[in-house]
Amino acid sequence: MTGSTDTGLLSVRTLATAGFCAVAALALAGCGGKKHVQSAKLAPSQVTTIGVNSYLWRASLDSISFMPLLQSDSAGGVIITDWYVNPKTPTERVKVSIAILDQDLRADALRVTTVREVAQGGGWVPAPVQAATVQKLEDIILTRARDLRRDSITQ
Repeated sequence: MTGSTDTGLLSVRTLATAGFCAVAALALAGCGGKKHVQSAKLAPSQVTTIGVNSYLWRASLDSISFMPLLQSDSAGGVIITDWYVNPKTPTERVKVSIAILDQDLRADALRVTTVREVAQGGGWVPAPVQAATVQKLEDIILTRARDLRRDSITQ
């Protein structure tokens, strides 16, 4: 009898070979079947060709759409408006700069800067901007960005 000892039992070598073959067969059986393609899950804000968070970018443009744009760079996340004069206060003008610093939708990924000037003596003189004005504009942009994100997820 091949593979047996004098006592009729299988040798350790034969048992080890059989065990190895069984483990190899189980491992190979797990390789067959459907091919599972793992697709990378990206946040909707990152499925764009711009370099910053798309919700913050769109919300920023929407929020200052009444102002003339001087420069906008979606790769760098910078939006700069030209001087805006409110028809109700023609002796005052405002310029806004918005920087989007990250691809995530977070409050610290947005920086808004405003410059204000008032008409005085036939020219424009720098004037202070109330901190609440900048905070209010940031809140408007962030709220709009969250709404855009929520709308894109529920569709």
